[in-house]
Amino acid sequence: MELHEFDLNLLVLFERLLRERRVSAVAVALGLSQPAISNGLKRLREQLGDELFLRTSRGMEPTPFAMRLAGPVADALRTLHTSLQERGSFDPRKSARRFTIAMTDIGEIYFLPELLRAVRRIAPGVTISTVHNPAVELKREMESGAVDLAIGFIPQLRSGMLQRVLFPQRYVCLFRAGHPLDKGSMSLAEFSRAEHVVVVSEGTGHGQINDILERSRARRHVRMRVPHFVAVAQVLQATDLVASVPEKLAIRLAKPYRLRYLPHPVRLPEIPIKLFCHAKYRRDPANQWLRDLIYATFAEQ
Repeated sequence: MELHEFDLNLLVLFERLLRERRVSAVAVALGLSQPAISNGLKRLREQLGDELFLRTSRGMEPTPFAMRLAGPVADALRTLHTSLQERGSFDPRKSARRFTIAMTDIGEIYFLPELLRAVRRIAPGVTISTVHNPAVELKREMESGAVDLAIGFIPQLRSGMLQRVLFPQRYVCLFRAGHPLDKGSMSLAEFSRAEHVVVVSEGTGHGQINDILERSRARRHVRMRVPHFVAVAQVLQATDLVASVPEKLAIRLAKPYRLRYLPHPVRLPEIPIKLFCHAKYRRDPANQWLRDLIYATFAEQ
């Protein structure tokens, strides 16, 4: 097949289908109707002589031939996108761009409300999506441009990344107002006698803090383990359990849930919370705008 015979717009559709795996999601992302996406996929199948994507209960699964095309197509689109963006500009007042940021559920609770207020004020057409990706997968997604930025303690993101420290994260003990420990300070013995809810979060800064607590002289009587922070506030509000959480999270949860927090009795390291950008996109005007907005909004000088 000669390149001039091929509709290069179909490569954008192909790349989106690889990412989204659903025709409806691709239609939303590209601002087209579902029939238009289906028609484009039909043309793509005819031109390439392969089914490319098969309908399954998990969505549109790529064929082996589609998987072989995935890398070269992503590289080509990334190169073209970067070249165009380096010569372009970004006007947040007129943009309808969707940014994708990788962060944990702690990050979503702490960053998103204030970030969305700032975006709505400055760039009313811009939207924000979040993802929770393992570090290895995240690096690939940031390199491909599927994820624009990452926020958190992610020591695995080193080579090829720009990093800026937003603030040091300290840990505190969080519990309900009126708790027997709600008295201004907490000793190591009181911490050890209390019953605890523990958030299991392997491979994160919080996971490292849990490992340190397990090795410390403190002995937590763990009554509950959960895989995320979403329900922690409600659990603490209704029980006498204690949680070891980042101070920024405690600040967000304390007032609406009538919770209290105290300095942690175990000497724990401060964790640097950083903003990450893949070096390939450091000069991308839109990426740079969002980085600057996040830094101006959350960085502690």
